[in-house]
Amino acid sequence: MATLDSKVPPGPLADKWRHHKANIKLVNPANKRKYEVIVVGAGLAGAAAASTLAELGYRVKCFVFHDTPRRAHSIAAQGGINAAKNYQNDGDSVYRLFYDTIKGGDYRSREANVHRLAEVSVNIIDQCVAQGVPFAREYGGLLANRSFGGAQVSRTFYARGQTGQQLLLGAYSALMRTVGAGMVEMHPQTEMLDLVVVNGQAKGIITRHLVTGAIERHAGDAVVLATGGYGNAFYLSTNAIGCNATAIWRAYKRGACFANPCYTQIHPTCIPVSGEYQSKLTLMSESLRNDGRIWVPKKPADCRKEPDSIPEADRDYYLERMYPSFGNLAPRDIASRAAKRVCDEGRGVGEGGRGVYLDFADAIKRLGEAEVRERYGNLFDIYHEITAENAYRTPMRIYPASHYVMGGLWVDYNLMSNVPGLFVLGEANFSDHGANRLGASALMQGLADGYFVIPYTIGDYLATQKPGSRPSADGAEFKAAADNVTALAQRLLENRGSEPVSHFHKRLGKILWEYCGMARNKAGLEKALLEIPKLRAEFWAKVRVTGSADTLNQSLEQAGRVADFLELGELMCRDALAREESCGSHFREEYQYPDGECKRDDANFAHVAAWEYQGEGQPPLRNVESLNFEFVKPSVRSYK
Repeated sequence: MATLDSKVPPGPLADKWRHHKANIKLVNPANKRKYEVIVVGAGLAGAAAASTLAELGYRVKCFVFHDTPRRAHSIAAQGGINAAKNYQNDGDSVYRLFYDTIKGGDYRSREANVHRLAEVSVNIIDQCVAQGVPFAREYGGLLANRSFGGAQVSRTFYARGQTGQQLLLGAYSALMRTVGAGMVEMHPQTEMLDLVVVNGQAKGIITRHLVTGAIERHAGDAVVLATGGYGNAFYLSTNAIGCNATAIWRAYKRGACFANPCYTQIHPTCIPVSGEYQSKLTLMSESLRNDGRIWVPKKPADCRKEPDSIPEADRDYYLERMYPSFGNLAPRDIASRAAKRVCDEGRGVGEGGRGVYLDFADAIKRLGEAEVRERYGNLFDIYHEITAENAYRTPMRIYPASHYVMGGLWVDYNLMSNVPGLFVLGEANFSDHGANRLGASALMQGLADGYFVIPYTIGDYLATQKPGSRPSADGAEFKAAADNVTALAQRLLENRGSEPVSHFHKRLGKILWEYCGMARNKAGLEKALLEIPKLRAEFWAKVRVTGSADTLNQSLEQAGRVADFLELGELMCRDALAREESCGSHFREEYQYPDGECKRDDANFAHVAAWEYQGEGQPPLRNVESLNFEFVKPSVRSYK
């Protein structure tokens, strides 16, 4: 059984991080260049970590499977980044951001980690402004803010509808400066396929070069994973097609515990599915809910009518009706389930009745079209490109879709997994968002982990490692891991099946969406746990992977990733079945109040479920880290 020591510092909540930094072990500056840190991923968390660790003096190798870090999926977070600067003088504070995040996660996150995130949020904005990120500004020159779901203050900084892109360019520029200075060794088009553990500690990775097919061994004194989430297990999601779970899944199979895999977020403002030909979905930023009003017809008979022909009296602005305190800015999980509810009642719009309207008519009347264009123009352009509809003239149609994951590898307060030397940042870890992430907090966590947390905490581990003790990449553990990677590729290539990889991925996605999506129940999860192993067996019997291993082979890449999703999907359902409560994005139909809201069970489930791999064909072990709420009392999560 794994040891889950959260290493949360003692003392008052507001003092924990400051005292921890003051008492943490340090590495002599002259010794830092003797240590080599491997960073996998070059999105916001990875690029921030790699550049900052290099600036501190460590030798850094950074790996990314893209041809350039600028393609990292952080670019897709459009709406904004939270920070408790209280520029609007509307009552915001570090504590309020902390509280909103704890409440938004339905009291299923670790208090100390969340408070630290709120603390360092104020520094992130200054860092990004110094890098030249073009945040929106008020007329007088001060940085502008807007609101996001789950908050009653304006704390979200933004750059129109391209905040993630602009932040990534800032982090990318910092990274490439260190690459140009010879401080970071960059490895693009390189995918991590295994973690190397030596004497119980993470000491390297095995990679495959995606163009040449070369299998390479890389040794390090510590490994940092910043590889994003596993939302693409659903097949149709808002994630880029290349997003995958392979790095964290292979680490799980080397001993790292996987925490809360069932916590997968469904985003309420996605362009609805239009056909079987689709391989991904497109998100309309949550920022649109600041000025757009969400509604459906009150009468099912009106659903086929043109929206402008339906009078106000016959429209149901259901979020404003159900949640008057927050209205259209209700948190994502709640807004998503509300959309599903009205569509299940037969009041959905568009093809198949799986859509609701996001209407800007009132905003255009109030602000004028030019102001709406200034705030959201590129998002309207994206919508027009995909649907051929003008959202300035007719409401957008949206519906929930798989988006973000709150589960991930378990980490302690230092962001180190239960495998010593393996650190996990951003969406790849479980630590900050509980059972539901509030909008505009993903960018905040990625940059906080990379710029302001890992530069301190990794030293606490490296100080325990003798300089120069890094193992050789020629060691037995590295050879065994490389042989394992080669054998898996050969097994896939030598399979003489008839079905393409996407055939199995689509079927897995439908199972997960049906039984482990917006709503789950015992019977459905048990059915999924019968169907997924059958599908996995069929995959290994019938998948066809063409080409060879020693060249560019996207079929081989996808096959390895889908093989991992087929295993991870089963763990997601197993975790959802074991958690007999409803909380945040995890909605078990058996556990709800009469009004349809989540019914938590704090007596039995106020904990993190951290699953431990037990070997091929063996059920995983469910470890538990209790969540102790010293500073916030869990209560019924209400946005009414």
